[in-house]
Amino acid sequence: MKTVIFYFTTDGQTKKIADELSEQINHEVELVSIKDQAVNFAEKMANADQIVVGASVRYGHFNPQVYQFIAQYAEQLNSKPSAFYGVNLTARKANRKTAETNTYVRKFLAKIQWKPTLVEVIAGALFYPRYSWFDRIMIQFIMRLTKGETDATKEYEYTDWQQVSQFAQKLSKLS
Repeated sequence: MKTVIFYFTTDGQTKKIADELSEQINHEVELVSIKDQAVNFAEKMANADQIVVGASVRYGHFNPQVYQFIAQYAEQLNSKPSAFYGVNLTARKANRKTAETNTYVRKFLAKIQWKPTLVEVIAGALFYPRYSWFDRIMIQFIMRLTKGETDATKEYEYTDWQQVSQFAQKLSKLS
């Protein structure tokens, strides 16, 4: 049994979640960055028993490269057991942690041709000190509007690692 996890990360949290999933899934796992254009994605998918795609939201949208990846490989993604996990800060709120209640993931799933077997919505992290001045100001503004953390001297990790473990258990049983 082999799982391939394709991920797109902006600040590293989606990759960190992929790393944790790979440690907890009870069979062979390979991690592949969607940004790595040197990879033969079709070959990786062909050699997998199940496929997982993880991506993060920035400024209310998943990266266009994620949409392109899914559009190009939708047939392969739909041909095997598969899962998607969306990482965003809105998911820090209990009522925004499902595909039905998370606007970003709901809109994303409506736009793509792939129909994943499992969908998980996972809260991300805020890394204010690592952001450029512009990103820090914009994200603070958004967080102020949504009653989130705005202290730009701190980092905040909202990821629920127990939820990630439960997702890994589901993935271990998916195929």
